[in-house]
Amino acid sequence: MAIGRGSIRHISALTCAFTGNQPCARALISALSFVSFLYASAAAPAGAAQDVRAAAANANASQSAKAWHHALSLVSKPEYGPDFAHFKWVNPEAPKGGLVRLTAIGTFDSLNPFPIKGNPATSLGLIYDRLMMVSSDEGSTIYGLIAEAVSYPPDYSSVTFRLREGARFHDGEPIKPEDVIFSLNELKRVNPFYLAYYKNVVRAEKTGPREVTFYFDKKNNRELPFITAELFVLPKHYWTGTGKDGKPRDLAKSTLEVPLGSGPYRIAEVKPGRSITYERVADYWAKDLPVTRGRWNFDRIRFEYFRDTTVAFEAFKAGKIDFTQENNSKRWATAYDFPAVADGLVKRETLAIKRVAGMQGFVFNLRRRKFQDPRVRRAFNLAFDFEWSNKNLFYGLYRRLNSYFDNSELAARGLPKGKELEILEEVRELVPAEVFTKPYENPVNNSPRDLRKHLREAAALFRAAGWRIKDGVLTHEKTGERMEVEFLLVQPAFERIVLPYVRNLSRLGVKASVRVVDTSQYRQRTDHFDYDMIVWSFGQSESPGNEQRDYWSSAAADKPGSRNMIGIKNPAVDKLIDRIIFARNRAELVAATRALDRVLLWNHYVVPHWYNPVAWLAYWDKFRHPEPHPRRSVAFLEVWWLDGAKAARLAEVGK
Repeated sequence: MAIGRGSIRHISALTCAFTGNQPCARALISALSFVSFLYASAAAPAGAAQDVRAAAANANASQSAKAWHHALSLVSKPEYGPDFAHFKWVNPEAPKGGLVRLTAIGTFDSLNPFPIKGNPATSLGLIYDRLMMVSSDEGSTIYGLIAEAVSYPPDYSSVTFRLREGARFHDGEPIKPEDVIFSLNELKRVNPFYLAYYKNVVRAEKTGPREVTFYFDKKNNRELPFITAELFVLPKHYWTGTGKDGKPRDLAKSTLEVPLGSGPYRIAEVKPGRSITYERVADYWAKDLPVTRGRWNFDRIRFEYFRDTTVAFEAFKAGKIDFTQENNSKRWATAYDFPAVADGLVKRETLAIKRVAGMQGFVFNLRRRKFQDPRVRRAFNLAFDFEWSNKNLFYGLYRRLNSYFDNSELAARGLPKGKELEILEEVRELVPAEVFTKPYENPVNNSPRDLRKHLREAAALFRAAGWRIKDGVLTHEKTGERMEVEFLLVQPAFERIVLPYVRNLSRLGVKASVRVVDTSQYRQRTDHFDYDMIVWSFGQSESPGNEQRDYWSSAAADKPGSRNMIGIKNPAVDKLIDRIIFARNRAELVAATRALDRVLLWNHYVVPHWYNPVAWLAYWDKFRHPEPHPRRSVAFLEVWWLDGAKAARLAEVGK
């Protein structure tokens, strides 16, 4: 799965809210995320590689000439041909102008989003362009941006991009193949995520005046052309130059020097830790391309930083923030009764978003010995009363997650059969027997009696795993270790969800506690896996791929900064990840993903949370968005625009 498909380790609050979840770990550390900037526009999930039918057509092409493509898609044929004028989900005549004020949570101390060092400001992706860009309305589809065309052989052993003449950085310097090569090498150098993500990209070479070719160490990985297409292109001349401090610049270091980009926005003003303002580049080199027409309509975008979402919401109510994407069910159900809503000055809107839900949950750290027995992990799930939480805390607005790929065809269903069963047979000796005999189900508590039954089952599982009550606390009969568990949180609002769970666990003899830390400490501890349990989300897309290695593979388990937050080291999981990555067609990809889903579920690596199939939006009534709206994204910064007449009306009432 490419970066644009939600495979990032940390995501901004606006993006995290797509799932409709309570503030998840990614949302809560948006200000610190080294890639939260990727989602400033709430971009839709992107895909993995060109459709096989297109590959077959390529095989018939003359060997003396490359078969060039304007787009790549896995799920289906790209909706738009090479001569399209603009996407149907934009208003090509949308007016440009205005300031929009948004929130960010936490703080920042760097304007360099690529290394793991420092706390980058949110939405820095606005200043950078990629080789190709995702479509916010299509599943797994990407169109040319810096690269006007892409070509690859039938065995997917390499990919060549032809750069668009006229593509340039903000200082006027043209974007050259050397910049693309530099970007690949430097990103792999400065961040373990990119090193793993582009593991199979062994080298990049200039193969023409405006051509660059990436060579792969594996054939038939249909995703590799796609993930290279999503590469951010950085200016080599800038990063190999000298900074304002007289020292050589280094992409591996944090910095508050405003960086050079090529995207639709540049940084206009920075107040470290307080706010960052972006301004639209009036002569943006790509502004008249079909892929950008009708997009990026605000003249200025300002992110104001707040210590938590409660304070940020008060700023919104006071008219100091213009737009919010709500991810707190209680606030959505009860807090939007202030006068501006009643007077029609603030609008509330619900948008259905067609996307894979992904997994959010209470995540176990398997690096802790006490969590290594799957019976213990299952017992923790039996103690979580989602139905009570949904009724009493969430106002019945959420659905329980029963898959790592919920709300999609990728989710495991019933018992395995067909190609999925065939794939699972290859790892039968390495996975729980239930994978083949029982559909996975979370406990359901329709009454207090159900909860009591599940707590009895949990107690029995603890006993079977060697845990006995001693001095009121579960203690392992062989090691003497006490079942003491700390839930590490970064957002106080989540305490109301964890504390009822803690009470249920205490009935089983688990001595659980909650610790809330600031964003800097949270990132430090999660980067180095210093926690018992955390709230975390694993974003997914319609086309899973290479990012699964960083989520679940043995190689990523002990790598600081990786997204294997659980610490999974499971040879069956490793094998299934490869089956996904090297799937030969869509049917095989779906089967392999369902197999992985089933194995992850039956190992009880998380206590699954919930998701929301819609997005909750609230905004001061001065914006408009296109109809139809993109199906897979809110895309606020991407396609909405300021309505001058409505803005004037608000100004008259002092808002």
